[in-house]
Amino acid sequence: MKDNREKALLNFKKAQSHIGKVIEMTEKGEYCIDIMQQNLAVIGLLKSSHQKLMENHLNTCFKVAMDTNNKAKKERMTQEILAVTNLFYK
Repeated sequence: MKDNREKALLNFKKAQSHIGKVIEMTEKGEYCIDIMQQNLAVIGLLKSSHQKLMENHLNTCFKVAMDTNNKAKKERMTQEILAVTNLFYK
């Protein structure tokens, strides 16, 4: 599972680099389509990072919570997943 977190971190670092490029291109007044393509690359990296973190969470924390007999913990964990999923699709 650590592998997914490491992949997410790598994507965050790549996105950070691309954001710097997007800012630089915008400040220089470069062609809008070129800026938008860089922006889409950032969005793709962030979505991929989100997916990796979600997979990691489901395979670790969520799985542990679901294996308990604590109904409140299960409900809380389920609500957290739903809240994050709803935010992702807004």
